[in-house]
Amino acid sequence: MQKQSLYANPFALMMDPQAVLQAMERSERLNRLQSRVCRPLDKPLIPLVNGEREAFDEAVDAADEEVESAEE
Repeated sequence: MQKQSLYANPFALMMDPQAVLQAMERSERLNRLQSRVCRPLDKPLIPLVNGEREAFDEAVDAADEEVESAEE
């Protein structure tokens, strides 16, 4: 009973990380989880050419300047 209440406290779990790892390995619920590795930031899906990026930046800057001049 003492051991069960000890592991209910997350701070007590930090004192015995090996027991936590063993409990995770034995867990039926964790073993049933489906997992996959997603790495969306590893490489862009749509590659940008430097000229396209610069043209886009210039278009955005021009639009910002138009909005600022219209407000004045």
